[in-house]
Amino acid sequence: MNNKNEILQRIRTRAVPPAPLPELSGPWIEYPDRQQQFCEALASVGGRAVPVSNLDELNAELEKISAYATAKVMYSQCPGVGRSTVDPAAVAAPHELANLDFAIFPGAFGVAENGAVWVTDRGLPHRVSFFITQHLALVIPAAEIVNNLSEAYTRLDWQNPGFGTFISGPSKTADIEQSLVIGAHGARSLHVFLLNTAN
Repeated sequence: MNNKNEILQRIRTRAVPPAPLPELSGPWIEYPDRQQQFCEALASVGGRAVPVSNLDELNAELEKISAYATAKVMYSQCPGVGRSTVDPAAVAAPHELANLDFAIFPGAFGVAENGAVWVTDRGLPHRVSFFITQHLALVIPAAEIVNNLSEAYTRLDWQNPGFGTFISGPSKTADIEQSLVIGAHGARSLHVFLLNTAN
């Protein structure tokens, strides 16, 4: 016990010289084609980006996804996109969503640097829906892709409290026997639909 106290005391007497915080302004990475970079970054982490011109094309692409076509319990928070067989507002406890096969949510914007999508729980009774579903799809405007996380942080709303997170790819872990496992503790697949609202 004395050895432990001695070590801690020595640590406390060592002053670490102050270091300036990094500047947030700078020549951060930018991409000539943000959408292409987003698609490539998302694919590199196990997700799939699907550019679509309108809701009809989006729904047609949804039907091509076997996990969606065979889903029994599904929910869409995006008007005009997909089907819903469950109403989260009628669910008393989040655990009741444990059998959710496929969920579709809007995303605010994407990040080309890492294929991430910013989502919030606005209008969603149970934010666990993002993570408890077996398969996840997100819909973002194709024009709403920023270059990097520094740009992304300037888009966040810090004034109003609430839940928000970046999602990049399906759930995964490499801790199990040093091998990559997809869907270990969350969605087993992620599709991001890039909706071209200009059409």
